[in-house]
Amino acid sequence: MDPGTPGGSASPGPSGGRRSRSEAVAQDRAEAVTEDRAEAVTEDRSEAVTEERDRSQDGRSLYDRLGVVIATRDRRHPLARTLERLLALPERPRILVVDNASTDGTPEMVPRSYPEVQLLRLPVNRGALARNDGVRALHTPYIAFSDDDSWWEPGALRKAVDILAARPTTGLLAAGITVGPDGRPDPLNSVLAASPLGEGAVPRSRKVLGFLGCAAVARRQAYLDVGGYHPLLFFGAEEKLLAYDLAAAGWEVLHCPEVVARHSPADTPTGLPADAPRSGRQALIRRNELLIDWLRRPLPVALSRTAALCAASVRDDQARRAARGLLPRLPAALRLRRPLPDAVEEAARLVEGAAA
Repeated sequence: MDPGTPGGSASPGPSGGRRSRSEAVAQDRAEAVTEDRAEAVTEDRSEAVTEERDRSQDGRSLYDRLGVVIATRDRRHPLARTLERLLALPERPRILVVDNASTDGTPEMVPRSYPEVQLLRLPVNRGALARNDGVRALHTPYIAFSDDDSWWEPGALRKAVDILAARPTTGLLAAGITVGPDGRPDPLNSVLAASPLGEGAVPRSRKVLGFLGCAAVARRQAYLDVGGYHPLLFFGAEEKLLAYDLAAAGWEVLHCPEVVARHSPADTPTGLPADAPRSGRQALIRRNELLIDWLRRPLPVALSRTAALCAASVRDDQARRAARGLLPRLPAALRLRRPLPDAVEEAARLVEGAAA
């Protein structure tokens, strides 16, 4: 057994020496708490978790009703901070980390420092599809999603479960989002709140065809019924296609601003903020937006937008990269094509018109 893994006796220290397992756990948690300026946590939560499971039916815990899925890759320190926040929630949800083949010690850190958190290790990086693996691994009726740099505000998950339990036709809630330590509103909140699709049945909610992946709570049945995130996209704009598919299957997608997620982007291994523009991301989003058109929108829409991208690629490097990524995937998109029902297509046009 490798040193530093669960059951091992020691792990490398920062100066190349050896650390005891208790020292490694203490450092993992100390770093997470220092970053987040949270209150100190107890050294061993295993007894508390057992007690939480025992009282999960008394209304205080959501452990058997809702699970939080976190997909991560090589982001050990932000993940530790997020786990501290989620474990402190009064709802006590079940938590599952899906590791996308990390090489930074994440798979060793989770069971060592957070034994109450479930871990699913993937042999390869599956991008957004890791969330699908997480949903299948959990069996709670409701699933919340977090990124390794986001979590849920106290009480938010309780509100989400109450809404979904009362609205059996609602498939997904798009939460309100606050950003950073000052909790400023994310600009997406205004976009969702202004949705032209009208008010939802839940007070202060709006019908929408989009959401942020780290700020959503889904009905597990609805998510699996439509197949979750689509395998052709891998990562980028995947939420839009899932919202289309939920609506096409008859599930409501609602923006509920009173259900609040906190997004606190941390630095990446490159030293850049996690929410800073990354090389190639714009091209990836443009590629996937067009793949969604080919998968779900009328052919004239897909054809005209593809022609526009090819024309732009003559002078625009990002468009050129998007086109190079699109063309080899077009045969699969045509094979998997399933146009939206007329009512959902009309809704998509309304949303696009409002954003123009």
